[in-house]
Amino acid sequence: MAIIALQSAASGLNSLNTKLDVIANNLANIETAGFKSSRTNFQDQLYIELAQPGVENINGDQRPTGLYIGLGVKTSGTQLDFSQGAPITTNRELDLTIDGVGFFQVEVETDLSSQGTAYTRSGGFALNSLGELVLSNDQGRRLSPIVTVPQNTTKVDIDQNGRVFATTPGTLEAVEVGQLQIAAFVNPAGLRQVGENLLLESPASGPPSTGNPGESERGRIRQGQLEGSNVDPTRELIELIRTQRAFEMNSQAIRAADEALQTVGQLRR
Repeated sequence: MAIIALQSAASGLNSLNTKLDVIANNLANIETAGFKSSRTNFQDQLYIELAQPGVENINGDQRPTGLYIGLGVKTSGTQLDFSQGAPITTNRELDLTIDGVGFFQVEVETDLSSQGTAYTRSGGFALNSLGELVLSNDQGRRLSPIVTVPQNTTKVDIDQNGRVFATTPGTLEAVEVGQLQIAAFVNPAGLRQVGENLLLESPASGPPSTGNPGESERGRIRQGQLEGSNVDPTRELIELIRTQRAFEMNSQAIRAADEALQTVGQLRR
């Protein structure tokens, strides 16, 4: 009956609206360093089974097909794309990129994460009043494990294995003052998104495997660079147009079902 068409088309509008929200968020973060774009996944809903395939008639002949009416679509989830973003050269000594697999670890409050740790691909760092490396955002999350740069440091060098060296006045050689560690996950797509370009561990992601950059297939550190957003504007705009067209077609289906119901309602007149 047309009422099923109304419900199916309405579910399509609702799911496409979710996809539109995801695309808009991707495009809004096209300049966010370390941002990973998301893809919306869909799945069909239950079916009304009016006839089963394979049912035999009195002559032993089998019905070759069934008769099913679907009840629409729903959004099954959003999936993060962890492909590497293009490097942006800044020449700032505290701008870092992970070239390969892995996440920087930062400290967060326990009411956000019971482990007290969040993960990010954003490598824009600065120094706080204590000389500690922190994210250069509005919260200033402290890097974990903590790396402290001496107050009178004139130059900071970070090699590809994450060792941090500080040069101070009157010294001939740089002194190692810390070691960066990065975390890797079996299923990074299962991480929880909480804003600030931060991700949290979840049962789906599995526990983190932490270690030095360049070890056990973890990525290496590139100093003086930021990892750009991996949002592909061309692909997003194409998806935006497809979503608009699909929305219009579902709207047409609702109009057609509504007209059919109006016709049925007028039969008694």
